Amino acid sequence: MTLFTMENVRKTFTNGEVQEEILKGISLSLNEGEVTALVGASGSGKSTLLTIAAGLQPTSDGQVIFEGKNMMSLSAEQIRKVRASKFGFIFQFAHLVPFLTVEEQLMLMLDVSESKLKKHEQKKEVHRILKLVGMDHRTNAYPPSLSGGEKQRVAIARAIIHKPKVLFADEPTASLDSKRSEDVMLLIRDLTKTLNITTLMVTHDEEMLPYTDKVIKLSDGQILQNDD
Repeated sequence: MTLFTMENVRKTFTNGEVQEEILKGISLSLNEGEVTALVGASGSGKSTLLTIAAGLQPTSDGQVIFEGKNMMSLSAEQIRKVRASKFGFIFQFAHLVPFLTVEEQLMLMLDVSESKLKKHEQKKEVHRILKLVGMDHRTNAYPPSLSGGEKQRVAIARAIIHKPKVLFADEPTASLDSKRSEDVMLLIRDLTKTLNITTLMVTHDEEMLPYTDKVIKLSDGQILQNDD
């Protein structure tokens, strides 16, 4: 089922008197339970496309349709609520809060997403998700004591604890060695299938592409390849 579409999306930046068109009419669709990879050379527009899809910046033209609504017609507060409750984010670095335990990282995310679960239900859900990502044995650990791979697993758990519809991943394996990269991609793929999430991932590492369902290649702000 298609959950997310972008229709003729354009993005132009102005630098003094010069206008530069970064995205030149991008149209794509994302399906539930699939991992879609955005690939392309530096400057191709893939990171700009990801941030627009995630509601972090507006389009210059075109539509971003999520659950039947054009996000570009929503207010800033409405978009913030969508991001907090229905989107999850994974970045190149885990960005964990150094003075919070693994459990507290996820509890904080539930607070941010305005979870309606009671505290004891939140703790139960946190432990369920940590078990799902293989980190239930590190519940009370602080980030400085975690390995790079463990930090990224906690970051993934934090990104899915509030049951998002869409998961945005920006170079999630770039800071990891090949073995940890494979482990993280297997986890992202398995969680996408198990939880029926729609995952959009930017990556430069072609060795990660076999773990995805669809590859969209960008070049100079246009789609060069789309596996649809």
